[in-house]
Amino acid sequence: MVGDQTGFAFTEDLTPASMLQAARTAATIASGAHATLPAHFDPRRQGDLYPVKRPWSEIGLNEKLPLIQKVESLLRAADPAIDKVTVQLTDTDERVLIATLDGRLLADRRPSALLGLMVTAKRGDQTQSNMVSLGARDGIDFYTDDRLKAQVDEVAARTLVLFDARRPPAGEMPVVLAAGASSVLLHEAIGHGMEADFNRIGTSIYSDMIGKPVAAPFVTVVDQGNLPHELGTLNMDDEGNATGRAVLVEKGILKSYLHDNISARHYGIAQHVGSGRRESYRYSIMPRMTTTFMENGPHTRDEIVASIQHGIIAETFTGGQVAIGPGDFTFYVKNGWLVENGKITAPIKDVNLIGNGPEALKRITMVADDFKLDPGGWVCGKNGQSVPVSIGMPSALVSRMTVGGENV
Repeated sequence: MVGDQTGFAFTEDLTPASMLQAARTAATIASGAHATLPAHFDPRRQGDLYPVKRPWSEIGLNEKLPLIQKVESLLRAADPAIDKVTVQLTDTDERVLIATLDGRLLADRRPSALLGLMVTAKRGDQTQSNMVSLGARDGIDFYTDDRLKAQVDEVAARTLVLFDARRPPAGEMPVVLAAGASSVLLHEAIGHGMEADFNRIGTSIYSDMIGKPVAAPFVTVVDQGNLPHELGTLNMDDEGNATGRAVLVEKGILKSYLHDNISARHYGIAQHVGSGRRESYRYSIMPRMTTTFMENGPHTRDEIVASIQHGIIAETFTGGQVAIGPGDFTFYVKNGWLVENGKITAPIKDVNLIGNGPEALKRITMVADDFKLDPGGWVCGKNGQSVPVSIGMPSALVSRMTVGGENV
């Protein structure tokens, strides 16, 4: 306390360093300029992009357990080779209250749910495993019988095809990024480089590229935080700004970065799409992606496949590493297909894709018209913080990429 002023700070980390930091923070606040608080607080909701009939906090185990058991039964009945099944349901009912320096008090209630399906199958002495997930900012009614059956069929097919799959020859070749989940490469190897904090400090390869071509004229990349019920969607970002559509790459030209309030001030942008996010109140806010996707192009998937003499289709991904500044990446492809003489000839597995995000973006020579948002539950990590995101894209051909397969 300093005179009539009180400074307050807290810590949940009871170490001397953390407690001293909290004390210094409170002292700094107490000795700062006096601010008059609003007379009353009237929290306002901003938008309603994820209405639910009943919040997850009102759904008991008597409703969740039958849902899990139904999925387990469907999985075990899908094929005699299925040996082990794991079904996991995670739900949240997050309440957010944001008080801004300009006197606004904003409230949001953010539901989310993620259903994970993991399968192990056996044939003779061979064992294969795979997984899918189905997530949304929605309630239990989202998990309809049709949606559950589609996910069961997909994970069974993804797993069983691995018995007939092989590793492709290694080398540099054309790679088709399949519609939907392949956008994880777009998100990790390209999207992070377009977050404004990396550009503000000059660590992103895109730091001086606004207004310059970064891809072919038929490539448009968007981050959009107001698509109803998507996991990456927010009524408002964590600074109280309305979310919306940010066009990052428009017809091959880099148009904008993703901003929080700090970076927007740095770049002199008065109004921006709300992209300031944090994992929780325990963390600082940063520019983050929401739902990142590439828009449809002028080609068809069949045209793309027919154009390839020898290459692969990368269909599902299970992991990878990215150096955000330069965009160098390694991704692991779980499911894919070999393409020979313009035809899909065999399933493949255990493939590494090695390359550079900005270079891969430049090497996209065809984009199909089969856009798909992936229904899975994706989580993005940055600077020790994790937030839910969504991804999507149409099929796209990268003319050259290093494929880690077998040396033949």
